[in-house]
Amino acid sequence: MSGPTASPRGRNERLRRLAPAAALLLVTLLAGLSVGSSWLIARHLRQQALTASQLYSVAFRGQINPDPDVANSALVDVTRRIGSLGIPLILTDSSGRVTATANLPFADTTGRMQQYLADLDRANAPYGTPSIGAVHFGSIPQGRILGTIGALQALTILTMVTVALVAYRNATHAQRDRMWVAMAREAAHQMGTPLTSLQGWIEQLRAEGLPAKKIAEFLDADAERLQRVAQRFERIGNPARRDPIALGALAERVAGYYRPRVPKHSNVIQLFVRAPSAGPIILGDPVLLEWALEVMVKNAIDALQGRDGTITIAAEASGDRASLRVIDDGPGVPREIRRTLFQPGVTTKRGGWGIGLALARRVVEDGHQGELSLEPTPHGSTFLMRFPLAPPST
Repeated sequence: MSGPTASPRGRNERLRRLAPAAALLLVTLLAGLSVGSSWLIARHLRQQALTASQLYSVAFRGQINPDPDVANSALVDVTRRIGSLGIPLILTDSSGRVTATANLPFADTTGRMQQYLADLDRANAPYGTPSIGAVHFGSIPQGRILGTIGALQALTILTMVTVALVAYRNATHAQRDRMWVAMAREAAHQMGTPLTSLQGWIEQLRAEGLPAKKIAEFLDADAERLQRVAQRFERIGNPARRDPIALGALAERVAGYYRPRVPKHSNVIQLFVRAPSAGPIILGDPVLLEWALEVMVKNAIDALQGRDGTITIAAEASGDRASLRVIDDGPGVPREIRRTLFQPGVTTKRGGWGIGLALARRVVEDGHQGELSLEPTPHGSTFLMRFPLAPPST
């Protein structure tokens, strides 16, 4: 009876756990090969430069000395030095007759000699004089080694690029998985506020603490918010609408929703709106921009948990730009995360997923050609959204 076999999912999970260590080992090995290859090339080039200088000095000594014996000695010395390098070598006299050979790739020196001699001369011009003879030589054996090293370098680069692509693909998949989980958490978070509020108004109805008509207004607002939450997630990934939006009215609507739902008795939080009437006017998607503004306000409320404080939503126009600020007098954003604050997964809240600000920046910058940033302030925090103003005819 055979034992239980691992499921494909289990094998994939084990491979996923082993992948980082395997990738690190492979990259280390390839880096070692690359360093070793570079060292071999450098050593070979140094040796080749030394050998070439020695050959030049011997040849030059033979050429400048008028004594034939010295010239012959220099030729023999050059032949010996070239032969010691493993270079295929054929020495001929003044009549073209072969007098000596070295490092030939074959043992038979009769049938193939003339053809091989012609091959050597096509590769490298022979060295010598008509009265003395000539040296016919081939390529240095290290040239083949250099070709092999070059192939290894190319293989190393190709493998490292493949490893990088695989790592990038795995990281992209992992980030996508985290984004889906974070989106699900954000959806639950968005629905949590109106659902909790609905439960509170139901309790008010049972206790008859407020007039039924007033409670009905709040229930209607929470039901409308649930509908807007559903619309928000439908709009993600679709082109943003281009409707006229009055930022002052948008700020008042968001503040009006949160005012009855912030603490009123202990750790009081006050919400204010500062805007020139309903304006300024921009073009955009009201559902998505309301979402982005609510993210800013909700973050400010969370920052003030356990303390009294104020939150101000300020709208104004300057030149051809409109700005919307969310200002709170809370503890502010820690300095160490300010540069990465808008990246997915960055959060200061315990149990938070860090998706709200990333989505808000996508709504403001990608969907509305605006800017979302954290302004430097001595106390608290100020989030600034800037948009192009709508044309005057709008």
